[in-house]
Amino acid sequence: MARRTLCTLLSVIGLSITAWAQSAAAPVVHAPETSAAPLVFGDSDVALASPWRFQVGDSPVDPATEALKWAQPDFDDSKWETTSLKPMPNWSDPFNGDPRYIPGWTATGHSNYMGYAWYRLRVAVTVKPGVQLALACPIYVDDGYQVFANGQLLGGYGKFENNGKPPTVFSTGPKMLVLPETTAGADGGERTEVIAFRVWMGSMGFTHSPYAGGLHYAPYLGAEHSIASRTRLDWLELVLESAYAPFECVLLLLLGLVAANLLWFDRSDHVYLWVAAVLVFTALVDGALTVYTLRQVLTQRTYFMFFDVFANPLVLCGWMMVWWRWFDLRRPAWMPKAIGGLMLLYMVTKAIGGDFFYGADLHAPVASFNVISVVVRLMFLPLLVMIIGLGIRKQGVEGWLVLPAVAPLVVSQFASELIVLDLPVKWSVHGITVFVGQVANLIAAAAISVLLLRRLLLSVHRQRRMAQDVRQAQEVQSVILREARTVLDSMVIECEFRPADQVGGDFFQVMPDPVDDSLAIVFGDVNGKGLRAGMLVALLVGATRTALHFSPDPDELLHALNERLMGRGNVSATCMALRISHDGEVYLANAGQTTPYLNGEPIQLDGSFPLGLVKKAEFTEARFQLRENDRLVLLSDGAAEARNAHGKLFGFDRVQKMLLEGKTVEEVADAAQKFGQQDDISAITVTWTAAG
Repeated sequence: MARRTLCTLLSVIGLSITAWAQSAAAPVVHAPETSAAPLVFGDSDVALASPWRFQVGDSPVDPATEALKWAQPDFDDSKWETTSLKPMPNWSDPFNGDPRYIPGWTATGHSNYMGYAWYRLRVAVTVKPGVQLALACPIYVDDGYQVFANGQLLGGYGKFENNGKPPTVFSTGPKMLVLPETTAGADGGERTEVIAFRVWMGSMGFTHSPYAGGLHYAPYLGAEHSIASRTRLDWLELVLESAYAPFECVLLLLLGLVAANLLWFDRSDHVYLWVAAVLVFTALVDGALTVYTLRQVLTQRTYFMFFDVFANPLVLCGWMMVWWRWFDLRRPAWMPKAIGGLMLLYMVTKAIGGDFFYGADLHAPVASFNVISVVVRLMFLPLLVMIIGLGIRKQGVEGWLVLPAVAPLVVSQFASELIVLDLPVKWSVHGITVFVGQVANLIAAAAISVLLLRRLLLSVHRQRRMAQDVRQAQEVQSVILREARTVLDSMVIECEFRPADQVGGDFFQVMPDPVDDSLAIVFGDVNGKGLRAGMLVALLVGATRTALHFSPDPDELLHALNERLMGRGNVSATCMALRISHDGEVYLANAGQTTPYLNGEPIQLDGSFPLGLVKKAEFTEARFQLRENDRLVLLSDGAAEARNAHGKLFGFDRVQKMLLEGKTVEEVADAAQKFGQQDDISAITVTWTAAG
């Protein structure tokens, strides 16, 4: 490919030298601008810069032939205005710096005109025998065009249906059109060619350039292979000029995927998802620009509607929400709604101001909406300053660190306003056009990469500290929970505890009283899991031991624990308190805990409120007598609520069946865990031996 390109370049250089030598040996004589200009062609091409005739409006149709009259070679265009497509001194394309660029008709006397316009040029040519003429069309035209040679349509850019509807146009690019044999002639000789361009410009071109309208480059006429070489070079130049957008697309897409993967390290930090979404969407915008520029896939209306009405507002709003989430702001609560409302207003005003729904004519209300859209766009700035200010006030130095990313993003999102301030908005680096918004995006991407890495390191450090806290909570929980087996004079107590998380929310206390040989048991479950549940367990265990010091009565114990939980927010716990006397009499008080089992059969208890919900709650009480070899089982709901991969519950019936079969609580807990543990599983078995 590189070798072919080099050969093409050398061929073009050779052809240019040949053309220069021919022109030096036999200079071309130009007739007055009112007549055809004789040109002598060998193996070169010549720019058709002047004298072009120009007329706004569209050609009438010949009723007999249905041909466009202004395209015919015998049409009298002497009353049309004369225009030139020669490059102007000290003038270049305001976007890519090309010195061959010529301002359109909006800058040369037709400032408010949109629609059809015609260019006509008579050229007297002398063609060598066997030379086939071709035309290199202008590489940039607002917005679409058709080309005629001596009244015959050669081709163009866009779909012209001649049914009263505006043409469907795309981004224009290099194009070669071969003149028919009937015009060029195989025998050579002097001929007159009438070249006519029928140009159409709609609101898209009108609203996106202050110099829009018609042809911006001179077409070239010459030998077919010379024009083919020129067209290939023009395409290479266009591809090189557009190379930065796909580069930025790939870069931002990769960075967005990296940001999304960071969510796996800290699922609670949704800022990674916001950053990833904005970066990936910006990459898609760059991809759409590349496709629109190089391929006739996206129409001009479709692309600009996507870019102006959806892409720009969504990206701007997305970055606003990124910084809102970055600082984890909660106040003012109206800020996200204000950002969303401005985004919708920006979309609506852009849609109307861009004239996407009105056809080819720019109506007065549309121009007003263009101004309104600029005002709405600028209203985002004070909101952004407010967000950054609140973030700095909340996080101090941490807040200031985002400025290297925020500043270039502001430049990127408000690059169009820099043109008004007459500031540089683009540069050309070895033929690659780079806009200030793209450079700002690159700088912002680098700054955001550093910020994301730093945020990840802080998150990992925070998680390590939390893991250390969890380990300490586990150690505390292992200390406050009773050992697995305790043997007393008249009973054997076995305990089982299987937390679903690192720190469980179930708790129990087994406390013998050496004074009267009784046994106090407290068995409960706080709502939630994790470190918060572990803290509540420690609170309730401490409160239990304090309350039992003053009274062994189970009902009074539950009222004391209820008082401790009241007023602590959304906190509750189910709990059961028992007192087993030395002769086997059991006094039980229950606050929403699951029913205990006596010899495999559930004890009948009325329902009651959990702790922490009602200040003066009434708890269920029961009394019964243990006899020799009776087995009393207290089991949390974590066993019955185990659920397998198909969503099926382990169930209370299965628990009761295993207990009736004489299974130990350890076997019940093992079975529930293998089935699919979802919650903490804890159990206490009291076997009355009557040996005392």
